[in-house]
Amino acid sequence: MRAAVANGADAVYFGLSKFNARHRATNFTLDELHKVMDYLHGHNVRGYVTFDTLVFSDELPEALRFVRAVAGAGADAVIVQDLGIARLIGRMCPNRHVHGSTQMTLTEPLGIEFVKTLGVKRVILARELSLAEIRWITAQTDVPVEVFVHGALCVAYSGQCLTSESLGQRSANRGQCAQACRLPYEHMNWWSMVKLATWATRPTCSARRTWPRTTWRANLPTLAFAASRSRGD
Repeated sequence: MRAAVANGADAVYFGLSKFNARHRATNFTLDELHKVMDYLHGHNVRGYVTFDTLVFSDELPEALRFVRAVAGAGADAVIVQDLGIARLIGRMCPNRHVHGSTQMTLTEPLGIEFVKTLGVKRVILARELSLAEIRWITAQTDVPVEVFVHGALCVAYSGQCLTSESLGQRSANRGQCAQACRLPYEHMNWWSMVKLATWATRPTCSARRTWPRTTWRANLPTLAFAASRSRGD
């Protein structure tokens, strides 16, 4: 976080110990939240808290406790995936901005208009969209949009990957992604597996470990978006 501030970021997004898509990372605790927000605001930087996982009914009391803590610490916005949590934050903290996470798989204007009715003030578009698609979306909605300019690109659409859940019973939509798409694989022919296994030894990656898209970024000034984000993978 200090590195992001020192290098000119005007906003930083981060997760807490629960309810964020990077649950296995070393996240900030509720006890640290006030200090984090004081540091960011002291450097004229906004702080966005990620609450970007699906929440089960029996977790609602704990989710409410986190929402109250986030609002009390003065977070500038909460980034959410769960539609129910978006509405809940709007009712509990009407002055707190809610941003729609890329995990919402927002890829067209109708979806954006729907989450707008839930109180979402900004949407983070799915990372898989092309320049033309982003340009089309921004022309069809008045909701501010945010786009990724760097970070890992999942093998499936944002928020829709079930690979980790299927292979290891660890849901990516619960912050437990095993990143199975980043492991080395071999292309095999089912009918002659033994034969192909003798030469299909070069590992291949299903997902991009980095996503610089230098040429893509050069065209960003032509798009009407509110913010760009760079993910620290």
